[in-house]
Amino acid sequence: MKRLLSYLFLLVGVGEMGILSAQAQQVTVSADGSGQFRTIQAAINSLPNEAAKPRTVYIKNGTYREKVFLDGKQNIILKGQSEKGVVLTSAQARDAWRCDPAAGQDDWGVATLNLRNSPDITLENLTVINSYGFDATGEVVIDCPTEPSGKKTISKTGHQMALRTMPGTTRLVVKHCTFRALGGDTVSPWDVDAGLYYFKDCTLEGGVDFYCPRGWAYAENCRFICHNPNAAIWHDGSSDEDSKTVLRNCSFEGDAGFKLGRFHREAQFYLVNCTFSENMADADIYWAQSGPGAKQWGRRVYYHNNHRKGGDYAWFSNNLSSAKNAPKPRKINADWTFGGRWYPKSGKPATVPLKPSNLGGPDKYSTAPKPEATAIASTANPTPALAPKVDSVAERMLLYQRTVGGWPKMVNNIKVKYDHPLTVAEEAATRDDAGRNDATIDNEATTREIRYLAGAYKATGNATYKAAAEKGICYLLRMQQRTGGFPQYYPDSSSYRHYITYNDNAMVRALQVLRDVSRRTNGLEVVDASLVVPATQAVARGIACILKTQYVQRGKLTAWCAQHDEKTFQPVKARAFELPSLSGMETVYIVQFLMDTENPTPAIRKSVAAAVAWLDAVKITGYTIKDQPDPKQPKGFDRVILPEAGSTIWARFYDLQTNQPIYVGRDSQPRPKLSDIEYERRTGYAYAGVWPAKLLSRDYPRWQQKWNSTTPSTPGSKQ
Repeated sequence: MKRLLSYLFLLVGVGEMGILSAQAQQVTVSADGSGQFRTIQAAINSLPNEAAKPRTVYIKNGTYREKVFLDGKQNIILKGQSEKGVVLTSAQARDAWRCDPAAGQDDWGVATLNLRNSPDITLENLTVINSYGFDATGEVVIDCPTEPSGKKTISKTGHQMALRTMPGTTRLVVKHCTFRALGGDTVSPWDVDAGLYYFKDCTLEGGVDFYCPRGWAYAENCRFICHNPNAAIWHDGSSDEDSKTVLRNCSFEGDAGFKLGRFHREAQFYLVNCTFSENMADADIYWAQSGPGAKQWGRRVYYHNNHRKGGDYAWFSNNLSSAKNAPKPRKINADWTFGGRWYPKSGKPATVPLKPSNLGGPDKYSTAPKPEATAIASTANPTPALAPKVDSVAERMLLYQRTVGGWPKMVNNIKVKYDHPLTVAEEAATRDDAGRNDATIDNEATTREIRYLAGAYKATGNATYKAAAEKGICYLLRMQQRTGGFPQYYPDSSSYRHYITYNDNAMVRALQVLRDVSRRTNGLEVVDASLVVPATQAVARGIACILKTQYVQRGKLTAWCAQHDEKTFQPVKARAFELPSLSGMETVYIVQFLMDTENPTPAIRKSVAAAVAWLDAVKITGYTIKDQPDPKQPKGFDRVILPEAGSTIWARFYDLQTNQPIYVGRDSQPRPKLSDIEYERRTGYAYAGVWPAKLLSRDYPRWQQKWNSTTPSTPGSKQ
């Protein structure tokens, strides 16, 4: 009976159906818990499969890190609060998906938003992203049981679906939506027999064939952005001579030399009043030889009143007169496109029945015959999913995560504090800040969030936390420079922010996160295994950079500066009081990181021994640093270096040539005493401390013994 009802829905449309009754219904989704559901999927699962009236899932602004499935649902509107404000995102390469033997080859579940057997769905005010290509740093090789070799190379530009509709999903309306991916097939509405798709005021971005409808499709006032030279748009109209893809008042842009489109089997294109960017290739929509191509109905590619910035190409000259029945330009609209099968604007009943859908149709590159057409089946309603457990700190971290994947340390000069509950207005403002250029690894930003979110995922099982941590790890991989260093900020490269930054242990903390990913330890074993190889490679590049930046003083290896030039590797100035110098603090943490290397090379052993010897040589014995009460001072105390028997301290900065301690205020003038610089600086910055003490007295001797180093043991104290 359910098969019959579903088939009737396809034939005549919901508007005429009186056999099912349901009241108009709306449920609300909000990531912050202010709605009935925290996830889009939970809201969808709460609705019955069938209804005569549309049900609305209203989605409040927020980032929803989940895959969404509509399977056997009908008459549902997914409506966001705003197109830019509601972001549905996941990361999935289709080639990796197909390596799972349980996934099968039909691609069900490969996209961020997946629809199957679900007619009369509306998508409105949504941004849907498959971020795999944006997050990936390059090719990776993964275990792949479905490949004869057992391995598979995954490209960052391979197929990546943001929207994937399978047979049985027809009369799909998409308005004011953005779909983004770097790879191919971003928007894949695939029902060659009965697919009817209406797109209006949308932005679509991706690689090859990133807009690839099967059946009938109409797109109006849409923007297309192509990141592949082979083709932006694609069509399969092989099931019915009348099926077509129509693009009206649309714009096309992309990477230099991108081609407009192609087809592998029967297809029909109409482009009316469209505009093309100047860098579009001089290449007409073409038949790709790898497909079966046009066999019955010939080449059918039609243009009217299209123009390219910089001058028109001859191949898109007006040629509607050569199309069947020579349609007039003004007649080419949505109603004409669907030929009586659907009237998406007026909602009037269909006058032409649809064929039953071909469930499990072949891949667009396949030449295999189609299986027998079957009526669309409606699946049983799944048990409503429980909302995932939440961690309030993790939820705030999700809000602050920037689009590039990292986190800020401050917003509007106020330090980010995750234990501070946000008002509704603050949450909205924070979401609006997602695109800000302030992501950094300074002051533990980004590395702190990655570790916390991974732990929150282990504690709650909430997959959004794991996805956010993985996005943060990808940010670290992406920000690493070719020479192996890590800048303080990325992508902001202004002022000193692009220098290799050891200051406050920024680069070391980033490398420690990546090392834990590569070793699958310290809480980061929960992240996706595909990150292991790039993390391992990043750590190796980082160590090579560390060895290159170790300062050579009169032919002798010494220590490191707080920041180095990423091209010359030489010490450089950052803030006014951070001159090129050797660091008594940052050097310690660099050495500890090198000592944690498994099977350290001779170069690493030499580097560690030299740095330890330098730290021992520059220690200041018989002195301590203290905060002494002083009511005359603004803070009620002063910071001083005093003689104290048996104590040892180290300066934060040492002169590059003399190894003498230097103390620098905001006037950038090095001075020999802490008391010589202004009060604000000497009490507001760590100019001296005991950072190397444990390294010299315990950690290095143990490490040296473990590796049977031939270098001398820790030098004796220098009075």
